[in-house]
Amino acid sequence: QISQVWNTSLVQLLRSLPALGLCRAGPQVRSVEQEVLWRLRRLPLRQLVHLAEHLAGQRDSPLLPEVLRKLELRWTELEGTRTVVTLMAKVAHLSPSLMERLEDKALELAEQLDPDEIRRIMLALAFQQRRCVPLLRALSYHLLQKPPELALPVLTDLLFAYSKLSFQQPQVLHRLSLELQPHLGTLSPTQVTRCARSFAALRWLSRPLAEAVAQYSLDNSQDMSVSHLCGIVLSFARLNFQPSCSEEFFTMFHERLQGQELDAHVLTDVVWALCVLEQARPPYLRQVLSPEFHTRLRGDTSPRAQSLWLKLIHINATARLEAPGYQGPFLPPEALGGDEDKDKAKATPLQQGLWEALPGALGGRDLARYNVRTVFGWDIDAEVVLDSDNKPLPVRDFSAPHLSHSQGTKPLPPGARRVAFLCWEFPQFSSRGRDLLGRGALARRHLRRAGFHLVEVSRERRECRDLGTPKATCVSPALPGPPLTCPQGPALSR
Repeated sequence: QISQVWNTSLVQLLRSLPALGLCRAGPQVRSVEQEVLWRLRRLPLRQLVHLAEHLAGQRDSPLLPEVLRKLELRWTELEGTRTVVTLMAKVAHLSPSLMERLEDKALELAEQLDPDEIRRIMLALAFQQRRCVPLLRALSYHLLQKPPELALPVLTDLLFAYSKLSFQQPQVLHRLSLELQPHLGTLSPTQVTRCARSFAALRWLSRPLAEAVAQYSLDNSQDMSVSHLCGIVLSFARLNFQPSCSEEFFTMFHERLQGQELDAHVLTDVVWALCVLEQARPPYLRQVLSPEFHTRLRGDTSPRAQSLWLKLIHINATARLEAPGYQGPFLPPEALGGDEDKDKAKATPLQQGLWEALPGALGGRDLARYNVRTVFGWDIDAEVVLDSDNKPLPVRDFSAPHLSHSQGTKPLPPGARRVAFLCWEFPQFSSRGRDLLGRGALARRHLRRAGFHLVEVSRERRECRDLGTPKATCVSPALPGPPLTCPQGPALSR
């Protein structure tokens, strides 16, 4: 008599049978599933949603593909934010085409969503790595229209989602950092570390919040594990942030780090972060630069290992340039890979503009070296040697200790200087201003210590009124001499 059971009761029955201990392959369950399959076309959309939510955890169910297909065909019937949010959070990961339709529906209903529903949609997008920019912009806009004092779970989950999707919305990030700061003392060490790393991934530095994180670490140092403290130090290094309680904070961190056995990858990241923050001590340098340590990373071609090896080269440069009392060990010269004139296929428009401008300004292309990889692990976009009268000299005639294989052997004439041109793109700056992130600040320090005068070229955010293209400007201290004219914008002052 199952054909006489109403649709609502039939769906409830299917959802209740597993709780009664009946085998999913048994005749009772198979009979109910078959009847539901026959009625799918006649089921109201609300019942389809309940059915899909129930079957989402049973991927081997014969009903699931048919239910998803029906939802894909009837998505225009969806009404109300609750149904859309439920499907996106619990079902849509099983069907990319359904997720696309739900994103369109969520965009249509964005104004009606409350903060918790925005949070659930953002988490669904983050877990599925779906960077739907129009929907993210709409959710961000309507989130800003909500009344202040968002709930703490909403703040932390939204921050996680924005960082997971690498979506930067300055007004939202400002609000999240502002409202999160009063709650910082109530968070667990794990939550504080996750928030710090999320802001670092978004390149967003809120100094009051970062100071509060540093003070929280000092006040709760006994409750925080070493991994928590390492995560916070890595976040500070990425943002190039020095807390006002720097001496106390790093003293506490060094004490907690003593005697700890860290994973090789974690230890490399931490020592690199301490180099950025100018807190690397000789014992740390010796530990990661010893042959027993770095030979474990040689030969590994994975992206993670290549990134760690580059950080080891940066640490090696710190040991040579910024640790006068350090006597070794160092990385072997053949492992530094300072080859010049790399492949230019992936050059940015700013780099291309610089390379086109320099030959005309210098009087010849051979007077500069372009796209140079140094033994310090940093890339120089162009290198010039100027004599005491600021006239360019043939750069390839002179010895180059910053390269692994120098073409020239002549020493620099008295009064001559090496000038390095560095192109800074938007991702190398903090989202809140023109401050370089930790990696750029470390590169700047190393190259200056290596004897270079730096010409730092960056692209302004505003548009040129006459050309309609971003300006290229020099942000370095002025050097004497005529300006270098760049075709993509105003003059680049030496």
